[in-house]
Amino acid sequence: MQTAGSSSPAQQSLPSLRESAALLQPELVALRHAVHQEPEIGLDLPRTQAAIVAALDGLPLEVTLGEKLSSVTAVLRGGAAGPAVLLRGDMDALPVQETSGLPFASQVPGVMHACGHDLHVAALVGAARLLCERREELAGDVVFMFQPGEEGLGGAKVMIEEGLLEATGALPVAGYALHVLSGLLPTGTVAARPGTIMAAADTLTVTMRGRGGHGSAPHGALDPVPAACEAVLALQTMVTRRFDAFDPVVVTVGTFHAGTANNIIPDDAFFEATVRSFSPEARERVREETVRVVRGIAAAHGLDVDVAYNDMYPVTVNNSAEAEFVAGTVRELLGDERFVTMPQPLAGAEDFSYVAERIPSAYFLLGACAEGRDHTTAPYNHSPEAAFDDSVLADGALLLAELAQRRLTR
Repeated sequence: MQTAGSSSPAQQSLPSLRESAALLQPELVALRHAVHQEPEIGLDLPRTQAAIVAALDGLPLEVTLGEKLSSVTAVLRGGAAGPAVLLRGDMDALPVQETSGLPFASQVPGVMHACGHDLHVAALVGAARLLCERREELAGDVVFMFQPGEEGLGGAKVMIEEGLLEATGALPVAGYALHVLSGLLPTGTVAARPGTIMAAADTLTVTMRGRGGHGSAPHGALDPVPAACEAVLALQTMVTRRFDAFDPVVVTVGTFHAGTANNIIPDDAFFEATVRSFSPEARERVREETVRVVRGIAAAHGLDVDVAYNDMYPVTVNNSAEAEFVAGTVRELLGDERFVTMPQPLAGAEDFSYVAERIPSAYFLLGACAEGRDHTTAPYNHSPEAAFDDSVLADGALLLAELAQRRLTR
């Protein structure tokens, strides 16, 4: 007879979580390589979705597929009633032609897992396997969020709209997301910080509308090109004069188009910028200031202007308690030397921000610089030469599983 507090023979025979993760490593590497070879872009990822469903087959999970996107939501019901914790892994690739030279390089022309989302898929599958083995020990439920469309399409927001956060019947008490880096961090090092960890990313689109004419007689036209150039420069001045250096914004004009010949004044001049901010307050102000500057310059030149400020991803803000929980878990599980506190946020953006707006969350980074490369100079995420070290997969799965298991007993 089993007495209270004792374990079943099956539970007693289980290896430690760390040992189980190490045993899973070859399987996770194989899954990562298979996903890497068949990358898909955007919200519709049927091959990637099928690979995930196959990898989860046979596990005691409640699996739901997305309606508007190829997402996979898997719920693990723990052995005891309790709260729920969410673990996220994004799954989409980028429109990049791979030049890494890897034996398992992308077989799809012009598409590459240049941001490491293939590792996220494998690590989250690993976490699901580890936690399913220990289902009876869990003091609550775990939601595994396999998400398409992180690269600019807001897949997390769509999943939330389709009921992700109500998958267990109640909001999760915490959410965690891991992201690998091909540079910046030494392999195996985990980094996070409380508060803002990733910037908001928005776009500013401007069309100056003038009146075309002959290049030899600009007085007979309304030239939109000088006005557009002035607006580009004025936006940079605005950044340094209207915003606190300790709550900064970044405005970068990435496209500028005007004209068809050197002696023709065009009717229109167009440019588009990415706008990054690190607090909701700065984001609101930069939305107002950029539009005001552009409209003012157009008016000064006697031009009409079409200006659109398009919200994309909000600021990703780590809950302070959850960020500290991640730090403490990494130090206890992997060693003090494996965790570093980031001195400042990254200016990249992340749609896990939509989850973090709804539930206390922590987003953290895992160094995965490929063997033989220096993390300070290695090609960074999104590069066609980006390469990631498979050796971090077991630790990624271990850390996600441990965070869920511990958080359910807090």
